[in-house]
Amino acid sequence: MILFLLAYLRRAGLSFHLRRKRIIKMKILPIVVLLGLTTGTAFAAPRPVVVELFTSQACSDCPPADALLERVEAQNPDVLVLDLHVTYWNDASWTDPYSLESATDRQNDYAALGHNSEIYTPEAVVDGQTQFVGSDSDAMAAAIGQARKTNAAAAAVPVSITTAESGLLVRVGPGKGAGKVWLFGFDPQHTTHVFGGENEGATLIEVNVVRSITQLGFWNGQPIAVNLRPPPGERFAVLVQRPDGTILGASSN
Repeated sequence: MILFLLAYLRRAGLSFHLRRKRIIKMKILPIVVLLGLTTGTAFAAPRPVVVELFTSQACSDCPPADALLERVEAQNPDVLVLDLHVTYWNDASWTDPYSLESATDRQNDYAALGHNSEIYTPEAVVDGQTQFVGSDSDAMAAAIGQARKTNAAAAAVPVSITTAESGLLVRVGPGKGAGKVWLFGFDPQHTTHVFGGENEGATLIEVNVVRSITQLGFWNGQPIAVNLRPPPGERFAVLVQRPDGTILGASSN
């Protein structure tokens, strides 16, 4: 099946790097205190479609995917994009300054959900479900369109994130289902001059570069609030995600 998929993608003119790597169980980070909320809490607008791109500055196939992600972010205000830099491309020739072990763990977790032992860059994941080569603009448009239809027919879990005197305040409202609550710290844009590796000499512009991933706890359908010091990142996004990858709620500040 994998060989057939590779052959199809090559014929379609899509370029990507496949690297064999064992599946790593997602790292669980320290959980902060969860506080009950009333149902009258105000929340943000209906949730955005979430696009995650797994990428690396050391991968020569990744700049087109990052350029596509930049266009998606600029043209779709109802889409939350997250640029996640993995670690397995780092070597003596170039170490991606934004690479995170937690990003690699997250990609491995998605691979495990798909019963696949292979991970590659660039890989896009839309709403925790649809996975494809991150530079494929047709697949991106189709996945976002399908996610919009799915979201319109489902009741999103209300999520909000605000800045308080004590730090960040994350609220998750009542709803059906259960899942983990994830906090992503990200920087809106970075421009990097690459001096080694496959992209040596290139100047890369990347948007919504993830700087931290924190698991805040587990949501079981009841309202909760989390107060914490801000982790690395200029802005923040919160996802409520079922064990099968389905995103139940999402918001950013």
